[in-house]
Amino acid sequence: MNITEEKLLEYLSKALVCVAVIVIGYIITRLIIGILRKILNKSRMDGTAEGFVLSVLKVIFYFIVAVTALGTIGVNVASLITALGAAALTAGLASQDLLKNVVSGLVILINKPFVSGNILDFEGVKGTVEEINIFSTTVHTLDNKLVTIPNSRLTSNNVVNCTMVEQRRVDCTFSVSYDDDIDKVREIILNLMATNEMILKDPEPTVRVGEHLDSGVQIKVFAWATPDDYYEVYFFLQENVKKEFDKNGITIPYPHLVIAKD
Repeated sequence: MNITEEKLLEYLSKALVCVAVIVIGYIITRLIIGILRKILNKSRMDGTAEGFVLSVLKVIFYFIVAVTALGTIGVNVASLITALGAAALTAGLASQDLLKNVVSGLVILINKPFVSGNILDFEGVKGTVEEINIFSTTVHTLDNKLVTIPNSRLTSNNVVNCTMVEQRRVDCTFSVSYDDDIDKVREIILNLMATNEMILKDPEPTVRVGEHLDSGVQIKVFAWATPDDYYEVYFFLQENVKKEFDKNGITIPYPHLVIAKD
């Protein structure tokens, strides 16, 4: 056997070992990920966080398999890792905003200030969290738009989570004439709220005088509902309080413009 044949056999054997490492590594990775998925399912981790964790672990395991396979064919793994590390550092310094979003994404997934399905109110954007990615969070707004928000903004500003509470207070404001009976107005509104099963009995709904305005008396109405029923209750009150006022002769005042005559 000449030198060329020996070299060829050596390269072939290394190639076979490399392929074997890749195949075995792939199978082992799939098995480990499957076991971890079952463990995370039992831990009741949020689906978004589970997917993120498994994706990161897949990348790590496949990287280890790739480095091991390259080592079997004589590649200087230490130099390769050093070069990749330097490249990653350079890229990181050039893309600090991306790194902030990644870190913020991890913070959101770990601390869970909100999860998929929650209703958020953030900087004028109000809607349901569709997806939490490594860089951004997607919110499906109430008027059917998809808004993508960088994770770093969500962790550095105040975010209102409208879902992670069992009850929400529905606030409504109405005005009545100074000539109307306040006790009668209160009775009308309380009786109306008692007819709606979505309005909770505990905490008890209340009706109070808010302010004395130029054109009438301000009436503040506080009702409690579940987060899912919030808007249904709000619009119910806005529509039906007006109807009940009309039935009972309660006047809703409006500003009058008085023009003085010379």
